Amino acid sequence: MPRYEYRCRTCGDTFELSRPMAESAAPASCPAGHDDTVKLLSTVAVGGTASVPALAGGGGGCCGGGCCG
Repeated sequence: MPRYEYRCRTCGDTFELSRPMAESAAPASCPAGHDDTVKLLSTVAVGGTASVPALAGGGGGCCGGGCCG
């Protein structure tokens, strides 16, 4: 189940809730019981590595290194 992050406008507390995607926009009360909360935009962290093959001739840039003098 996805986790969503919310911030309470009354006390400033930030908290997370696990809820179905269909309920992500539903109102959420903060742990202190306040109802004036807003859902925060979350950033997604993706782990791992990516490799880019080396270009023949060691070029690069806008057109592979041949025309950008």
